[in-house]
Amino acid sequence: MIVLLCVDKKNGMAFHQRRQSLDRAVRADILTMAAGKPIWMTPYSARQFIEPEAVIQISESPLCQAGEGALCFMEFPPLSPDLDRIEALVLYRWDRVYPADQWLDLDLKAGFWLASNCDFSGYSHEKITKEVYQR
Repeated sequence: MIVLLCVDKKNGMAFHQRRQSLDRAVRADILTMAAGKPIWMTPYSARQFIEPEAVIQISESPLCQAGEGALCFMEFPPLSPDLDRIEALVLYRWDRVYPADQWLDLDLKAGFWLASNCDFSGYSHEKITKEVYQR
């Protein structure tokens, strides 16, 4: 599966069981990447994907249910229990540090390599960096 997630400059993901931030430009990029294919996510995450072209598969355990090659948008760790099933990671990195009490629990230097990265302007963030890691 290909895991999509948003992190801040220090790999923070969430604070008090809530996402740190969101951006409609990130959602648009995710939907472009999906190209009409389903994106697995939790009910909490699904609430932000209101675009009519979004094909969402909702699950309380999307990492367990997403199959090979499937896109899986995650906002909360842990990801490490499913490390063996992760084929690639797409990180959308906010250009700031937010309060966090949950962080990305994967060591990107162990088993992943940075295949590409690019910066783009978001709707609510001046700069967002998209990093694609392969196994």
